Amino acid sequence: MLSFARLLFRENVKDIVPGLPAQDDYYLLKWLRARCFDLQKSEGMLRKHVAYRKHMDSEHIFEWEVPEVVDKYMTGGQCGFDQNGCPIWYEIIGPLDCKGILFSASKQDLLKKKFKDCENIRKLCESQTEKLGKKIETVTMIYDFEGLGLKHLWKPAVEAYGELLAMFEENYPESLRRIFVVKAPRLFPIAYNLVKHLLSEDTRNKIVVLGSNWKEVLLKHIDPDQLPVEYGGTLTDPDGNPKCRTKLNYGGEVPKKYYVTDQLKQQYEHAVMVNRGSSHQVEYEILFPNCVLRWQFMSDGSDIGFGIYLKTKAGARQHAGEMTEVYPNQRYNAHLVPEDGSLTCTDAGVYVLRFDNTYSYIHSKKISYTVEVLLPDKKSEEEIEQLGDQIKELKTNHA
Repeated sequence: MLSFARLLFRENVKDIVPGLPAQDDYYLLKWLRARCFDLQKSEGMLRKHVAYRKHMDSEHIFEWEVPEVVDKYMTGGQCGFDQNGCPIWYEIIGPLDCKGILFSASKQDLLKKKFKDCENIRKLCESQTEKLGKKIETVTMIYDFEGLGLKHLWKPAVEAYGELLAMFEENYPESLRRIFVVKAPRLFPIAYNLVKHLLSEDTRNKIVVLGSNWKEVLLKHIDPDQLPVEYGGTLTDPDGNPKCRTKLNYGGEVPKKYYVTDQLKQQYEHAVMVNRGSSHQVEYEILFPNCVLRWQFMSDGSDIGFGIYLKTKAGARQHAGEMTEVYPNQRYNAHLVPEDGSLTCTDAGVYVLRFDNTYSYIHSKKISYTVEVLLPDKKSEEEIEQLGDQIKELKTNHA
């Protein structure tokens, strides 16, 4: 049955096979598996990929020069091979300056960079296949989430990263061996919940969140000489650097000299006129702790005050002085630069976002805004809590 489906699939796509990066049955089987052997869906996916390769000018992708700012400040990279011979790719989240990158490079540049990375990995798999005498067609990924913060949940950044993930999922099926998540903070379930809908069930099942013994676990899958000292192995740069900076990019803050735009155009969901000498309050009920409130707003013509409060009395409208201030009220020049931010809600309750124009006795202000409540992925949150409990238990035992 499998052989028949593969033969029929090859016949259906024979017009595009010569232009594929590989023509063997192993390669075609990836597309069949990705769509559960639905011939029509598999063919549609493959033809879409061929069109994407043409759009990305795949024939000349290795000649394409990555923009300097992307080359210098996009974090991560390829370093070493796992015990099966598969390349290892690192995503290093903490030091990534999301705003700096998006203010300095086009989304097309980022997609093209990721496409080039994927093509390099594919070529590396071919080289490993020839070297080891066995088929190597997947990559092991290590996601380092140390330093993940609310700045990484900036909406344009999440949307851009989502597009990069979608590009990988749609164009490189069955190419992932395993994803190891290391140093995941409590914010990780929120971040994961924002992008998990872009991942196939197969990909989600390959994600392994590691606890405090993550270095020991990595060494069960990767030999020490293939793993940087920074990640528990013995591999260093020629000069002895434990971070292997010649292979891995640790990013950093993007200098403003690279900026080509001061802001990204945003579509706002709401608009309201805040009269002179008054304020406008928007309420959001948070049903359980550790959700994140994320907002963006701009004002028309002049500055506006903004703060967040937690209601102390349910059901009735309260003045600012009657509520608990959880995000200090201050004035923002949101008419010059749109304002955005996030708040982790440590307690359940009704949170009030307050646009304050009480200080202005002359001008009314038009405010355009978008507010979202970001929920944690419950499964990931439970895993993080369990890992935290294990760490506490270890500390207790050592005491």
